[in-house]
Amino acid sequence: MMKTNTRLKQLRVPLAHALVAAATLCAMHDALAHAHPQHLTPAANASVPVTTQEVAIEFDEGLEPAFSSITVTAADGKPATRDKSVVSASDDKHMSVELAPLTPGVYTVSWVAIARDGHRTEGRYNFDAVAKP
Repeated sequence: MMKTNTRLKQLRVPLAHALVAAATLCAMHDALAHAHPQHLTPAANASVPVTTQEVAIEFDEGLEPAFSSITVTAADGKPATRDKSVVSASDDKHMSVELAPLTPGVYTVSWVAIARDGHRTEGRYNFDAVAKP
C-alpha cells in the first residue's frame, strides 16, 4: 500500500503539468481567432437609399484576399454587384464590393472570410433598398 501512495505522489506533479499544458494549448487555439465582422455597411436589416454604392465589412482579424469574398444578390437571386469584392491593400481587415444600381427591394449580403491564420467564417444578412430612406 505504501508503494502505491508513493507512486501516486510521484505522478501528481507530471499530471498537473500535463493538465496545465493541455489548458494552455486550448487557450492558444482560441487565440488563433476566426475573422468576425465588427462593422457592416449597410448594417443588417437597415433601410438604405437605392443610391447606395458599396457594401463594406470591417473584420477583427486580417483576411486572405484571394479566398475572402462578399456577394450581394437581389430578391430574385440576381447579382447586385459591379465586380468582385476586394480586401483593402492598406487594411487587410476591410473588405468591400461595389454595387450595381439598386432598385427598391431586399438584398442579401453573403460573405466568406478566411483569416490570415487559415480559419474560415461565413455569414449573411439582409438590407432593404428604398427609393426614399
